[in-house]
Amino acid sequence: MADTLSRAARSALMAKVSGKGNASTELAMARVFRAEGLTGWRLQRRLTGGRGATAWKVRPDFVFARQRWAVFVDGCFWHGCPRHGTRPVGRAAFWRRKFAANQARNRRNTRQLRAAGWRVVRLWEHDLRRSARSALLRKLRGLRAAVAAHKKPGRVAGSRGRSRGAA
Repeated sequence: MADTLSRAARSALMAKVSGKGNASTELAMARVFRAEGLTGWRLQRRLTGGRGATAWKVRPDFVFARQRWAVFVDGCFWHGCPRHGTRPVGRAAFWRRKFAANQARNRRNTRQLRAAGWRVVRLWEHDLRRSARSALLRKLRGLRAAVAAHKKPGRVAGSRGRSRGAA
């Protein structure tokens, strides 16, 4: 079926569509963090750095601000996973440029965060599958140690400083 809108009109219309993020992948990663006792993370917190011409802003999927760790969970399709990424047949040149731009942005964001003293973990969407759980936990080993080092002794996770004793 032919599109009834011009290419410019279709582009303008699609630009107005609000994305809902990668909720299923982010929820799966949050479940892993909770199961592993990793606390103190924030979802999609914007990080900024630099000044003037060198200013940058990055929005990792998960931010452990106290430990200065940023975790990205890249979707196999949008970020061009070498194992599971597929490419649409139509408009091949457009998709080639799109995936190349996404990968270049990933490298730039990682480089900027590391230069600012952040540790960066990049995971693939397929790392969240049960069959890949041990590999995922190996990638998170350093993060687990960093979170454990910053926990306050005697504090119950999730208590937010409230007393749990008798009144």
